[in-house]
Amino acid sequence: MCICIIVEGCYPYVVGGVSSWVHSLIQSFPEIEFVILTIVSNRSMRGKFVYTLPENVSEVYELYLDDVDWGRQHRKRMNRTEYNALRSLLLDQHIDWETLFRYFQNKHVSIDGLLMGEDFLHAVEEFYLLHYSQVVFSDFLWMMRSIYLPLFFALKMKLPKADLYHCLCTGYAGVLGSMAKHLYGTPLLISEHGIYTREREEELVKAKWVQGLYKNVWINQFRKMSRLAYERADLVTSLYEHARVLQIELGCPEQKTLVTPNGIQVDAFQDLPGRVEEDEGRINVGAVLRVSPIKDVKTMIQAFGFAKEREPALKLWIMGPWEEDKEYAEECFDLVRDMNLSDVVFTGQINVRDYLGRMDMTILTSISEGQPLTILESFAARRPVIATNVGNCHGLIFGEGDDFGPGGIITHIMNLEEISDAIVYLARHREERLQMGENGYRRVSARHRIEQMRENYRRIYERFEQDGQYPQAGEKQIEQEVK
Repeated sequence: MCICIIVEGCYPYVVGGVSSWVHSLIQSFPEIEFVILTIVSNRSMRGKFVYTLPENVSEVYELYLDDVDWGRQHRKRMNRTEYNALRSLLLDQHIDWETLFRYFQNKHVSIDGLLMGEDFLHAVEEFYLLHYSQVVFSDFLWMMRSIYLPLFFALKMKLPKADLYHCLCTGYAGVLGSMAKHLYGTPLLISEHGIYTREREEELVKAKWVQGLYKNVWINQFRKMSRLAYERADLVTSLYEHARVLQIELGCPEQKTLVTPNGIQVDAFQDLPGRVEEDEGRINVGAVLRVSPIKDVKTMIQAFGFAKEREPALKLWIMGPWEEDKEYAEECFDLVRDMNLSDVVFTGQINVRDYLGRMDMTILTSISEGQPLTILESFAARRPVIATNVGNCHGLIFGEGDDFGPGGIITHIMNLEEISDAIVYLARHREERLQMGENGYRRVSARHRIEQMRENYRRIYERFEQDGQYPQAGEKQIEQEVK
């Protein structure tokens, strides 16, 4: 069996999170051949892998969303069917994806020629007059070109053949998976770690590079792509129940949905190296993350600074790479200096098992998450967690249908006072801190072992291999079959 894993903005270029999950999944099935189709921003990322690829990965294909059209730059007009398909895409009216797939897979199509040609111009004009005639048309036209350039690059991608396409999100990955299913008649599996559409909405609302009503156009574009993926997928998995509900609200048929929780190697976090001499008298707070805006490291640093004024023994360890967004990382370094914090350490990329045993608690102040592996790893090491109320953090810390008790403290995002108070509370209540760590350990041991995740996907892959599809018998029945 050959499975094409389609990922966007992560594996094998970025460590942690979804990348770790993909790497673990591939290693779990050495008997299966995997092909990686990875979507990145531009050619500057080409081949810059931070993972050593497992032996069962036979090929890696890269799609660059910000690229150059290397074909001939002629401006051949569309026929009526092709133009109506383009128009349906822009106007979001019963989109004719099949015609669009066939059109862009024609090697003679010029993306630049299309975007600068009459067909695209006329379709944009109609969309503009219907909804956005109050803005300057030339600005609107260039904005539409910027929106559709990456989608058109995705539609023109020559796809490798496989027995199953497994997309790790909707979006551009979902478009590629849907197109592969159309072209080759093979099944499509989507496994969302976060809800792609909601994450893009959150990013766009905060974004400074796109203004005003243009945010709505971008958001609607991501909704179109996700809707396509949900419609064409044979099975759509999520990490927790609330995410499954969101998928249904966004248009995924309920009978296609299935919850498959994350899993980690719990046993690998036993008998960790403990505290060292320099930890004497310290209360160590660990943050295992990439230093990036979505992790909101600045809020973490500020909240830690306020907590340290009340508890001088506190020390913050920020453990993870910072090279992904060097500008943001420098702002974090500057903030530490400006606040005159001597007990904040940026370790860079490390083996978390070398440090986690020294921590008294861990912290995650993200503004968006799915089901964070760092929380599961902290629980496996019997360490309590302070986390913002995003993704499945609340469910992991307080449980979903179990009576193990809280594994830490939940706060609101960007709430300095709550986060600071939580750090101080755990610092001052050692016995409760230890009990929370034990509660977390029981929870991760019961529901989030790597063996359970492997068995879930083994059965899913076997069903696709045997039947060429996955039976849509309703979520409850499917979940019962997989357990």
